[in-house]
Amino acid sequence: MSRKVRRQFTDDFKQQIVDLHNAGMKRSEIIKEYDLTPSTFDKWVRQAKITGSFKSVDNLTEEQRELIALRKHNKELKMQLDILKQAAVIMAQKGK
Repeated sequence: MSRKVRRQFTDDFKQQIVDLHNAGMKRSEIIKEYDLTPSTFDKWVRQAKITGSFKSVDNLTEEQRELIALRKHNKELKMQLDILKQAAVIMAQKGK
């Protein structure tokens, strides 16, 4: 079995698909005609309805944004801790 190559779609194309659906074209017809997966089609329609954007950054939930921010802050704190540990070692060596 060969795997399908992952296709990339422009935001304009995605908007055209959503516009066709909003104009009354049936979901099954759009999926068949443009060889889309149902989950991809549903995701585009949901994104257009909620944020009007197809970029994943614009479609993050508050929890996802908070998690990203917390991970970034945690990384910064670990770096600061490493610097303080190194400084403590240097200061201890100078005191001898």
